[in-house]
Order: sequence, then structure tokens, then C-alpha cells
Amino acid sequence: MKQIIECVPNFSEGRDLAVIQQITDQIKTVEGVKLLDVDPGAATNRTVVTIAGEPEQVIEAAFRAIKKAMEVIDMSKHTGAHPRFGATDVCPLVPISNISMEETVKYAHMLGERIGKELGIPVYCYEDAAKSPERRNLAFCRSGEYEGLSQKLSDPAWKPDYGPASFLPKTGAIAVGARDFLVAYNVNLNTTSTRRANAVAFDIREKGRPMREGNQVTGKIVKDEKGNPVNIPGSLKACKAIGWFIEEYGIAQVSINLTNISITPVHVAFEEACKKAQERGMRVTGSELVGLAPLKVFTDAGKYFLKKQNRSVGVSEAELIKIAVKSLGLDDLKPFNPADKIIEYVLQEKSVNKLMDMTCTDFANETASESPAPGGGSISAYMGALGIALGTMVANLSSHKPGWDERWEEFSDWAEKGQSIKDELLFLVDEDTNAFNKIMDAFGLPKGNDPEKAARTAAIQEATKYAIEIPFRVMKKSFAAMEILKAMAETGNPNSVSDAGVGALAVRSAVMGAFLNVKINASGLNDKAFVDSVLAEGAEIELKAQTMENEILTIVNLKINS
Repeated sequence: MKQIIECVPNFSEGRDLAVIQQITDQIKTVEGVKLLDVDPGAATNRTVVTIAGEPEQVIEAAFRAIKKAMEVIDMSKHTGAHPRFGATDVCPLVPISNISMEETVKYAHMLGERIGKELGIPVYCYEDAAKSPERRNLAFCRSGEYEGLSQKLSDPAWKPDYGPASFLPKTGAIAVGARDFLVAYNVNLNTTSTRRANAVAFDIREKGRPMREGNQVTGKIVKDEKGNPVNIPGSLKACKAIGWFIEEYGIAQVSINLTNISITPVHVAFEEACKKAQERGMRVTGSELVGLAPLKVFTDAGKYFLKKQNRSVGVSEAELIKIAVKSLGLDDLKPFNPADKIIEYVLQEKSVNKLMDMTCTDFANETASESPAPGGGSISAYMGALGIALGTMVANLSSHKPGWDERWEEFSDWAEKGQSIKDELLFLVDEDTNAFNKIMDAFGLPKGNDPEKAARTAAIQEATKYAIEIPFRVMKKSFAAMEILKAMAETGNPNSVSDAGVGALAVRSAVMGAFLNVKINASGLNDKAFVDSVLAEGAEIELKAQTMENEILTIVNLKINS
């Protein structure tokens, strides 16, 4: 459930690997940040670095790298093929998961303000982080490049968004932005013709192809009154594309950059390429993801292709990814391993003794052992997860029931809600044990003097509050499952009505069991206002859960006995 952002700083050094390493070494000093890629270019004299992690850690790592670049890069001696105006030329932040663009913009502004104040570098904010409409365009912000920066900064119209309006000959300026994720993606064709691959690329890319007089291949290019070529737009927005031949695979590809996947997702680009290729007598055989992509790319694609089949999208994350990989043909040229290609998976810490990685037998044995955890809180969360899993199963079975084809979407919606609840409850199984361990860790803190005693007491109170909040979340999330279970008992596949009843029994037990953990932990918290509020709301949820259980069991028994 962590917020994850990506940061792609571009440094104006692509030839001296020792200098590049000094910069990337700074990134490695920040715990929790993953260095995903370092791509130096000699001709451009520029290195593109990709990092990801939680927002605070990422902007800290970016700041340290920018500070080091300021020390080791001398812009007065820089030459290269790529436009640039600073030692760290651009530094965009990209939302990956559980974070909005609006939140990402705030982090971009925080980073920009810190660069301006602490390093004294002129900062221009661009794309979604722009503070004025004209500065959204990076090319506009960077106009005149480094060579024109001194004069530019003397113009009040070019006052930086952060930092002083003063020229730093060694460092230049920096553009800090927020943008959507860019996906580099290739579509494979059953042809060796670059020209035909280019035709498909021109069909789909936003820029399209030049308009010609008469023959659209050999005719004279039409120009406007300013002498610029007039283009026929392609069918996809936020899409750049070109055709090429890949000798390694012996095929032509449409090479695509999707610059905003919220406008044109990967699966839409794939489908459009399939359509345009077929119109030109070719067939798409699969596709290739270059680099990494957010999990959402795959889950959205999986849901899209399931919906095309009128099938429920309320399936596990792993199943959605499998459907996406097979439907997009991402394993056409070589094996596709989600653990290596999905950003969130690459960032995952290796689990140590994670309960949800155990077999059912090992989990039961661990619970039965003399170890105090997992305890009632984790078991309550797991009961809730099993209960809603049964409700989700009924929804999926109902979605596929012969004769109910027109109702597949109704049950798909229920199943999707059920999967979401199940996933959070499974997370809370381990998190309840983590909460217990936090309390044990706090009690183990030193208490040899008054400051240590005060710090220990504060840590115990903080951990105790968290140990209340986690089972309280289990209560609320488990109770939310009751709505789905009741709907499945009332309208779901009648052959599975008993499963909905068992699910209700499990979920009610999850609510009541979690409440016991709330109450026992509440006795150790000094914040009485918080305790009173949680206990009052918890008692209300428990009563509602018991009432819903009775209603569901009445429906179930009536159907079984009818």
C-alpha cells in the first residue's frame, strides 16, 4: 500500500564513467530507493538515471545526486548533441502507484524549492508542475540552452520558479517537473519491411504523416503559409512511433513511446497497431516492453482483455498479469518475467518469514507453536480474507453461469470489489504481527536514564496505538465484505449459496476477533479520547456485523430448504 514514485534525472555527462558513478553513488546512500537504470550516451554527453521508491526518499536521493552533479560537472566545458542548460538538466517525478499526479506535483515543488534555497540553482518547473501555462513545455523552459542562460536570467520574464535569478557558469539551471509515466514499447510484425512497419507507425502516432499532393507516397509534401509541412494526424494521442527492422529477431517492429499512459494505455496502442497492421495485410505476432512499467499497465490490460471476453475481472493480480502477458504477446520474442519488469515488484523487499508466503500447514503450525505471533489479530484478518474469498468465488461462478450471460458485468463488479477487500485483509495478516513486534521492540528499548525512559514510553505508546489501528482496519474491511456476501446470497448462483453463508460466518468472526484485539491493546494506551472513539465505533461495527450475519444466514437457509 506504499506510495511509489519514479524520478528520471538527466545529468550533463555521458562520457566520464567515473563522474557518473560519483553521482549515482549518492543515490545509493538513501535507504529504500532503488537505482533502476543508468544510461549514459557519449554523443549526447548525457546520462539518464532512473530511480524509484517512496516519495520522501526519492526526492532526498535526487537532491543528493543533483548536489554532487553541481560539484563534479562543469557546464562551461560541456558539449553534446542533446539540448541542455544545466549540470542536472531535467529532473521529472512520475507517479507510479497509490499516489496522484497532484500529490506528485507537490513533491516536485518541494524538491525545486530545496534546490533553489540550499544549492542556489535557478529552478524552472515544467509539465504538470509548471507554475504558468507557457512553462509546461520543457523546450520552452530550456530555450536558448546553456549558452543563452546568462542573458535569459537577466530578463524579469524569465525569473526562476525557485532559486536566484543569477547565472552559475559551472552549473547552469535545472528543470524540475512532474509527468506521467513514459512506456517504451515495441509491437512485433510478421514482416521484414521497415517501410511497412513505418506505415503502421504513421497510422497510429499522434504526429501522423505528411500530407502530400496526389499520390500519398511520392506526391509533393503540402506546406502551410509559413512553409511548415502539413501533417495528417494519426489515431492515437500521446503516442510517438517509428518502424524499424530488428536483425536479432529477423522481424520489423513498430517502436512506440507512450508519453501519457492515462491518455493512451499500452493495451489500446496494441489493439490499434493490430487493426492498422491488418488493414495493410500484416499481422501483429506479439509485443515487447522496453525497460520497466508500473503494475497498473498490466492489471488494466488484463481487465480490458477479460471484459472483451465478457468475463469477470474480479480475479487475482497474478491472473490479471498472466492474461495481459498472453494477450499482448509479451513473451513472443523471449520469456517475460513480471518480477523483473514491473516496477512495484522490483522494489519489493525480500520477505523474511512472511506469514502469507507460508503453506496453509506451516501457517497453522506456526500459530500453534509457543511463539506469541501470529495471534488472534492475524487469524482474524485471515478469517476475513477467507470469508470474502468465498463471496468473490460465488460472484465469479455466477458471472460464468450458463444462461446468465447478460449478467456477467454485474457479478464482475462484485468480484472486483471482493478481490480488493481480500487483498487488503491478506496484507493485514502480516501487518498485525508486525504491529505486535513493534510493541515488543519498544519494550526492549533502554531505560537507564530519564531521556531514555521518556523515549521508551513514547515508543511504547506509538506502537500500542498502531496495534489498535491495525485490527480496527481489519474490523472495518471485514464488515465491508458483508455487503458482497449478502448480495451473493440473494442474487448469486443458487448452487453456491452455502458458500456465501460460510463466508458470512467467517467475516463475522473476523470482525469480533479483531475487536477483541482492539480492546486488549486499548487498555495500554494513554490517549483516552482516541480509545473511547475507537471502542464506540468498534462496538457499533460488531453489532452491525452480527445483524448482517443473521440476515445472510436466514436467506441461505431459506434457499437451501426451499
